[in-house]
Amino acid sequence: MSTIKQQYDARLKRVMDAAAVKEPDQVPIVPVFQAFPVNYGGGNIADAMKDFDHGAKAYDNFYKDFQPDLGWDPILMFPTSYLESSGITWFRWPGKHLEDHTQMYQFIEEEYMKEDEYPEAIKDFTKFMMNKWMPRSFANFQGLAKLDFRNNMWFGHMGSLAAYSDPEVIQTLEAMVETGKNLMDWFIKLGGYQAHMQNDLGIPLLYAGFAYAPFDMIGDSMRGTPSILMDMYDHEEELLQLIDLITEFAITDTIAGCSGKSTPFVWYWLHKGIDSFMSDEQFAKFYWPSLKKYIIAVADAGLTPVIYVEGAYNTRLEYLKEIPPGKAIFSFEYTDMAEAKKVLGGHSCIMGDVPAVMLTYGKPEEVVDYCKNLIDTCAPGGGFIMDSGTMIDDANPRNIEAMFETTLKYGKR
Repeated sequence: MSTIKQQYDARLKRVMDAAAVKEPDQVPIVPVFQAFPVNYGGGNIADAMKDFDHGAKAYDNFYKDFQPDLGWDPILMFPTSYLESSGITWFRWPGKHLEDHTQMYQFIEEEYMKEDEYPEAIKDFTKFMMNKWMPRSFANFQGLAKLDFRNNMWFGHMGSLAAYSDPEVIQTLEAMVETGKNLMDWFIKLGGYQAHMQNDLGIPLLYAGFAYAPFDMIGDSMRGTPSILMDMYDHEEELLQLIDLITEFAITDTIAGCSGKSTPFVWYWLHKGIDSFMSDEQFAKFYWPSLKKYIIAVADAGLTPVIYVEGAYNTRLEYLKEIPPGKAIFSFEYTDMAEAKKVLGGHSCIMGDVPAVMLTYGKPEEVVDYCKNLIDTCAPGGGFIMDSGTMIDDANPRNIEAMFETTLKYGKR
């Protein structure tokens, strides 16, 4: 009987072999679960966000029955302590805004950067984030709008330091300290659970860090989807300048934040570059160049980008071949997997794409047939990982069992 360490090493090697477009001992299975482990393990989202131990216990119950080759810790159950102390404005969660404690939390897009503020953000991004974006994004951090360090030289510091006597600034600093303590407490608990996954469960952590396409960073959290899509027409050059600016510090911060972690996987969550959101010409101009630069830089640092492609990339597959071979994993939601294998086979590892609708409403035999077809289509020659098409909150446990069992038995090479 293998030891926990041997199980851990075998799982990690299995995924790394697939990432290098080699044929592993069996097809790896790495479903992208969100709230499903909590729901399956006897918890609920509201309590898991409020009490880390509640979520951890639910994850333990989940891992008793399912052993993926890479797994999540409870990081997606964001702690309500930090959400409350910061006064976050773009987040709605169960137990506060949502009455149903099992309902998934929600992100709220708004224009946290206004249309006429591109020049300001490009000129001094740090100042813009501190004075504009942070106060708009966190109700308890309004005092940041009154702080400025640019003119601190010589006796300029007197004016900037005097601002700290302002009651609103004091309240903001107190709220930031409390928020920092809440987050650090959560980070420590996450670290403990990650060690538990490795030492007690033998399951490698699915991520070393998270990343986003630079276009999405602006669109998701600053301009909002409708606005940034119009900005491609109305603020073309300013948008490109800001994308370039954000790309540089995103690369630096990601590599620094992921170095030394137990696993090398950097998860890129892609949102707005899908077939139905922008033309091929727009993708080639606004979306892909910065994302490609970001992916390659992270791969060159010895990390493994996992590109989580939401929506369909059926018209984008040829672009993905511009990433050096064997350096990235592409996880697809609605992209044609047979075509993805045809284009990327022998070049890059692909993941996908058991539909969430099937896992929730389908029958186990449908899941079995779908998984077998995926293995027949995508596994030959290596470079395939079984995955759910999208993040799973609700699913029929029997269908999840069917996905795991089929991959384990039919996926042996």
